Amino acid sequence: MSVGLVGFFTVLLIICANMMHIVKSDDMKYKDPKQPVGVRIKDLMNRMSLEEKVGQMVQIDRSVANEDAMKNYFIGSVLSGGGSTPLPEARAQDWINMINEIQNASLSTRLGIPMIYGIDAVHGHNNVYNATIFPHNVGLGATGDPVLVKKIGAATALEVRATGIPYAFAPCIAVCQDPRWGRCYESYSEDHKIVQEMTDIVLGLQGDLPPGYRKGVPYVGGKDKVAACAKHFVADGGTTNGINENNTVTDMHGLLSIHMPAYSDSILKGVSTVMVSYSSWNGEKMHANRQLITGFLKNTLNFKEIPSQGLLTMPYFQGFVISDWEGIDRITSPPHSNYTYSVEAGIQAGIDMVMVPFNYSEFINDLSNLIKSKVISMNRIDDAVQRILLVKFTMGLFENPLADTSLVNQLGSQEHRNLAREAVRKSLVLLKNGKNESLPVLPLPKKSHKILVAGTHADNLGFQCGGWTIQWQGFSGNNYTRGTTILSAIKSTVEPNTEITYLENPEVDFIKSNNFDYAIVVVGEPPYAETEGDSTTLTIMDPGPNTITNVCGALKCVVVVVSGRPLVIEPYMSSIDALVAAWLPGTEGQGVADVLFGEYGFSGKLARTWFKRVDQLPMNVGDSNYDPLFPFGYGIKTESIATTVARSTSDSVDRRPFILILLASVVKSSHGLELEQKSTEADSLDMLLKPFRCLRV
Repeated sequence: MSVGLVGFFTVLLIICANMMHIVKSDDMKYKDPKQPVGVRIKDLMNRMSLEEKVGQMVQIDRSVANEDAMKNYFIGSVLSGGGSTPLPEARAQDWINMINEIQNASLSTRLGIPMIYGIDAVHGHNNVYNATIFPHNVGLGATGDPVLVKKIGAATALEVRATGIPYAFAPCIAVCQDPRWGRCYESYSEDHKIVQEMTDIVLGLQGDLPPGYRKGVPYVGGKDKVAACAKHFVADGGTTNGINENNTVTDMHGLLSIHMPAYSDSILKGVSTVMVSYSSWNGEKMHANRQLITGFLKNTLNFKEIPSQGLLTMPYFQGFVISDWEGIDRITSPPHSNYTYSVEAGIQAGIDMVMVPFNYSEFINDLSNLIKSKVISMNRIDDAVQRILLVKFTMGLFENPLADTSLVNQLGSQEHRNLAREAVRKSLVLLKNGKNESLPVLPLPKKSHKILVAGTHADNLGFQCGGWTIQWQGFSGNNYTRGTTILSAIKSTVEPNTEITYLENPEVDFIKSNNFDYAIVVVGEPPYAETEGDSTTLTIMDPGPNTITNVCGALKCVVVVVSGRPLVIEPYMSSIDALVAAWLPGTEGQGVADVLFGEYGFSGKLARTWFKRVDQLPMNVGDSNYDPLFPFGYGIKTESIATTVARSTSDSVDRRPFILILLASVVKSSHGLELEQKSTEADSLDMLLKPFRCLRV
């Protein structure tokens, strides 16, 4: 063969190879971001084997997410359970390194489908050291401020992304009907309307929907946003006696009018995923409830049994449905006693991704066998995988599978801590202000001779953050993350020459012998999560009641209750001069001092009823037996000292002598009764009182 002929064939082979490469590249439409998402999903689905599809439906814990698991089982998602971290006090870069390593294993598979990493970020990025811990939802509900909550969602998204994580298991949109439930602090309110308003946090986490965006379609607006998860579907807040994971007994009207509206709002706002509840509805486990998961959530318009008059209608939800931690195991009692049945029931009900989280090979084998034996159809599997891929494509995970290291400084940033401090201020509810309402105790003077601070919760960062902080059940003490305790906040707020004495539970003789000007008593609950928080007594933890009795019996006192729900407080009310519900404020305790000392006024309102006695429960606003200690919507409003002084000064520019008086009045608002305290002025007391002299009581 001549040299020229050899050269000709060589060139021809090169041309053919290049053409084959071009054809192959053009054919892989799922890798082309210019293609419509539907085209990309269809192209990828056509390439996937059964094993690859089943793998996408599996979510495993980071502790078992090794290279072998990711590559050989094609795992679709990984999570950090409560307290599951790469290192103690792990930095943002430590998280990024771990997640990128897992992701690289996924990208090395035949089709290179990226995994999606999820984490509970229910009041900030709460598993992570040095993150900003915002008030729990029970406090955010008391703010009545969905704009603030949306900002918190955006800040949380940035901190979650700072650690390389694109998926947050938040928000919880339960409507807690009984404070005995151990997850009540995860609920914004007993009123579904407030919960609906607070679903604006979805827009903060994911981004605002573009104009004309299709209803029900998941949306994530960039690398500084995360996929959100509305949970726990549905009626987890309505269980009998508030028992966690128990049974909610209500008809369809009750389900749709109380527990479902916030899901409709979340879906309209583009929420990417929905997590199923451990609980049951009228005896049927939600993880096995095809009627509600597939019939209602996914395919509302074909759900013929829903009464049409006056009840909720929902758009099609096109994101994916995820189980809770070992959720399908708990379909049976005892859990995992018939796992093959649980797999079948959960997948047939409409669950798309299963939080296994450890025994992934068992789940994969059982599901694969159920498919091969035609017990579960390929249509059901394809529906699940398409939904998972839709979220991954929508959030740009195929284009940007690895972490953006430019965001690491967002973790615990001062801007976010300032936002959390604002949220604390707005969440505080003033329940009592003076034994005589015309002589309020708050705001407290910064300049005093001597102040006593007492109580278990005054100097305990873990207690003021509550459960789901660093560890699943939370922590006690000040060493597990960074923040400001209420005691530290008080010390930094008062005048330098004011002496502060802190004793957790001082004796009466000590109190009486030290000539204190006043006392601040900070008491409440220990941290807890889920079933460990279920309570039949709802009492302040010891020695809190004794501290209140000793201190308030001997000295003018302000009691600050740090808790995830209303607690028994009526027996102590007569001795308490001022009472503040601080809920679970998180790391920024300075926000409590800001309001106690009058730099800002009190503005929070009860988003849940404060009962007198536990035997009244459940008791919610509108009930026939409604007889609360403090009603839903109650909260004494005050002005900041600066506002009062500025208004008084501006109204008195002629420098006339005047009398500054604080008036207390009961005002009827849209949320119930609230006490409003405000200042006024007059040339004389006689002038001020003249209009009231004709009143009879």
